[in-house]
Amino acid sequence: MNQRARSVLYAVVSEFIATGQPVSSRTLSRKHGFDFSTATIRNVMADLEDQGYLAQPHTSSGRIPTEAAFRLFIDALMRVRDLSQEEAQRIQELFAEAKSGDWLSEAGRLLSDLTGTAAILVRSRAESRTLLKIQFVPTRPGELLSVVVFSDGTVENRFIQTDQTQSVDLVQLHNLLDGVVEGRTLSGLREHLASQVSQGRDRLRELGALGVALIDASLAGSDRRLDVVIEGRAKLLDREGEDSGRSRELLAVLESREQLVALLDRIMGSQRVQVFLGEETRSTVGYPVTLIAAPFGEGGRPAGAIGVIGGARMDYPFVVPLVGATADVMTEAARRRSSPDTEEP
Repeated sequence: MNQRARSVLYAVVSEFIATGQPVSSRTLSRKHGFDFSTATIRNVMADLEDQGYLAQPHTSSGRIPTEAAFRLFIDALMRVRDLSQEEAQRIQELFAEAKSGDWLSEAGRLLSDLTGTAAILVRSRAESRTLLKIQFVPTRPGELLSVVVFSDGTVENRFIQTDQTQSVDLVQLHNLLDGVVEGRTLSGLREHLASQVSQGRDRLRELGALGVALIDASLAGSDRRLDVVIEGRAKLLDREGEDSGRSRELLAVLESREQLVALLDRIMGSQRVQVFLGEETRSTVGYPVTLIAAPFGEGGRPAGAIGVIGGARMDYPFVVPLVGATADVMTEAARRRSSPDTEEP
């Protein structure tokens, strides 16, 4: 695709995102300052239609972008917009007090408010719960039973494989853990013990390293079920109001939590913002919707994903960096929340 065709396609997608209406060559000529004629624009648009990037709903109307056009726009053409100082400040302020409130729901509401569509978040249950107590009980050579008691009263038992440990090591490790476990997540506890490895005295470093190894084994076998938070359903009705059938499809997708989790679970294993379009989502959730989401972490591990869901007509240059920035701030907030400042034992 030559530069002229790229610039026309960029303008068509941008104009359609802004208005939701078919785009004519006259509109592009008037609003986008091309240095070639309306007739040339019309010819370029016809070529783009032949190539599958544009469609014409009616013979007398302008053209709209296809899924292929949105994909090319996102992957190669769009120029992401920097967040305004006010937008960045709102995100930072939300997570300034990382210990307070239901911050998953708050994050969803903020993202929904800023984008004008529904926000969805998933998070590993084991990662999100704080601890009351943890112990490691020898069962047979090379195996321990990890007994994890959470603050909500639930208990998880996990058999973990490990090198032979002396009973005296476990006694001393439990003495160390007794003063630092309560109120931390598994990832937060791991980070605290890792600091012992780098800062403590010889024996403290040894116990810290043992604790890190055992918690890593516990995390590897942790509960992979995910909590799902959805905010801003009503915004889908407002945004897609001109198409009631489309609104119903989007709302039906939000009720298909297992399918949404399957899609977002793929994002948890990535390193950046992901955009799923149309047919890419139909096979998973049953309808061609758009999902823009990014992973967030805790303790150096994937902990969940946050994103927005809606129709194809999204302000991608704004929403993509916004979702990425929100996920980054969530990762930093989780780090602060799971590693509170405490005195060394």
